[in-house]
Amino acid sequence: MRLPERVIPLYLRVAGRNRVFRSPGRAQAHVDRLALRPRPYAPPRRLGSPVTVDVSRRDGWPVYRVRPAGARPRGSVVYIHGGGWVNEIAAAHWRLVAQIAAEARTTVVVPIYPLVPFGTADAVVNAVADLVREMGEVHGEVRLAGDSAGGQIALSAAMVLRDQHSVTLPRTLLISPALDLSWSNPRIPQVQPHDPWLAVPGGRVLSDRWRGELPTEDPRVSPLAGELARLGPLTVFTGTHDILNPDAHLLRDRGRAAGVETEFHEGEGLVHVYPLLPTRTGESARSIIVRRLTAGSSSNGPEHGERSPGSTSIRMP
Repeated sequence: MRLPERVIPLYLRVAGRNRVFRSPGRAQAHVDRLALRPRPYAPPRRLGSPVTVDVSRRDGWPVYRVRPAGARPRGSVVYIHGGGWVNEIAAAHWRLVAQIAAEARTTVVVPIYPLVPFGTADAVVNAVADLVREMGEVHGEVRLAGDSAGGQIALSAAMVLRDQHSVTLPRTLLISPALDLSWSNPRIPQVQPHDPWLAVPGGRVLSDRWRGELPTEDPRVSPLAGELARLGPLTVFTGTHDILNPDAHLLRDRGRAAGVETEFHEGEGLVHVYPLLPTRTGESARSIIVRRLTAGSSSNGPEHGERSPGSTSIRMP
């Protein structure tokens, strides 16, 4: 079912989706509640795409493999789900994973990583980097993708792979990534009134729990604080009604200045993780995502009209 774009912000506000993020107390209570009663992470029985699914354990983590039904997959994608480092993978993530597997004809590997208060950036980022290396050995070409908090983990892992293992990925795809956990970008307060999903007070609590003993400026916590040169190509999706959008602009500009191919898709008037939503622009974004995560593919340039080289602008009707 496709929803009108303008319904989404209204629904998010009425549903109180940013309630956890509006105050430190609510954020901490949310952490405590989910630590006591974790939510399920298994994929829905119906994923909307013809795929097969299996699961194994790696260092105690469940790791799912989603593959196209009736087709021999090429390469693999390691997908890191978002959720503020505290929420489990959701149905929308699984549907995107299934679409990527079926349409890109690739194996999508989904690690169910430990969340706050049990998981921390140091352990998870390094384990994801190790998983990517292992999948490269098993499946050949491997790409990395993630949304929101998962985007932070994905980009941080790409840096670990470059720095510790001399591995450059053919593409890292980021959907509304968290990039600087200091929340210090001066443009964030300008965007905040328009964001129906995220807010800084609770975001600080969750990110502080996530960083553990690491300083905020460690690239495993805030990849925007790291060196971008010698990373493989990046594809970034961001909406202008998302407090993470200002940092996405910095990633684009710094990446290009460092010589990194950086493809930038910005949704005017669109919210956090809009490519996961059941809307026209979400559908369009997912088509691009599938193409970028197809083994052997490369960036084919702007899809919806130029803003600047390598950028596209998607506007809410």
